[in-house]
Amino acid sequence: MENRTFDRSSSKSQIESPGWGRVIRRCCAALLFLMTTVPAIGRAQTRQHTKPKGSEPAPEPAVSAILAAFDKYEVVGMPEAHGMKDLDDFIFSLIRQPAFSEKVNDIAVECGNSLYQPVLDRYIAGEDVPFTEVRKTWRNTTQPMCGMSGFFDQFFPLVRAINRKLPPGKSLRVLAGDPPLDWDQVKNFEDFLKFANRDASIASVMEKEVLSKHRKALMLFGTFHLMHGQEKNAVSIYEKDYPNLTFVISDFGYFDTDLPNLSGGALASWPIPSLARAKGTWLGALGLGHFLPPPTMINKDDCSVHNDFPKNLQKPMEDLVDAFLYLGPQDLRLWEQMPADIALDVEYRIELLRREALLAFPGAATGTQSLKEIDQQIVNSAEDPMLKLPKQPPDPRSAVQSCLDLKSHSSPPK
Repeated sequence: MENRTFDRSSSKSQIESPGWGRVIRRCCAALLFLMTTVPAIGRAQTRQHTKPKGSEPAPEPAVSAILAAFDKYEVVGMPEAHGMKDLDDFIFSLIRQPAFSEKVNDIAVECGNSLYQPVLDRYIAGEDVPFTEVRKTWRNTTQPMCGMSGFFDQFFPLVRAINRKLPPGKSLRVLAGDPPLDWDQVKNFEDFLKFANRDASIASVMEKEVLSKHRKALMLFGTFHLMHGQEKNAVSIYEKDYPNLTFVISDFGYFDTDLPNLSGGALASWPIPSLARAKGTWLGALGLGHFLPPPTMINKDDCSVHNDFPKNLQKPMEDLVDAFLYLGPQDLRLWEQMPADIALDVEYRIELLRREALLAFPGAATGTQSLKEIDQQIVNSAEDPMLKLPKQPPDPRSAVQSCLDLKSHSSPPK
């Protein structure tokens, strides 16, 4: 589950990754400021609570339940990547199912720069396209996470391989949802801001390429891009004209974590993997705070700090999502490690540092770590590959100071 509303950077912004996650964290600093907020990181523990009213969730086998959802809905949306290895592995198993390509036409992805859609189309269709060219699609997005993701490094070649096994007319198409950003033309933070409205780009792609053509699509995006009933996220934008056509799946965030054993949790008896509808259940009646901590929001007008979800997210989960995906004990989830082909690509990693420097807003501290120091962090991360939520919130003082500096920088001269 990712924090889209508060952070237009990586969708798993509450999660502090070991190793390479630290590498991209600094790259996201400027992006955090786009929404004038900093995600709060709360203790990774399930809140003690009395179950609200509602029926017991009825978990079903996940793959068959998702495939069945396409019989009723045009679009099924679910989270992906962001370091969540278990989720990535599940998506691979889903799209390899023979029934998937019989029900689905398109896979829309968060980690795809729409500038490269023509190249991506030719690659996915099986044409002779150099891998070094097509990987610009996910390496050159607005999100550092995408270019460091082992999931997307494998996802695009896998879909290409699946298409080779499909009959004519049944090929899957992959749609790039990120704005058409040309990094060669980005000289400063202001240039980048022209491409900051990711949700509008995603909604436009979905309307033009899927919904208006009555095609079926799997959407792979952070959950906050997908939630119903919001003002400016992707799904809510296009649902104004195409309502009731999208089935949204969420992961569990930090719900049911920090348990003393494997049999004591609320989800312990659920089959793995399974999908449970939210509507009418006690899970669906819970608020978002049971799954993610509220953000530390910094007011752009006076740089004051507030801790709460905005009103449009202060709803039961059943109003935001349609189902929950369970992939096993929450405390045993794995963090995706950086693939060797990325770790060894010094030229690309230097380019990421260049982009970070370009995105530094007034008053922001630029990164000072060397590649050697970052390499050692990657090596050290092998010791603990578990997916974790940090126990302490970040200190907001540096972000507040950046807010004050930005206001000072942008104030008209007296």
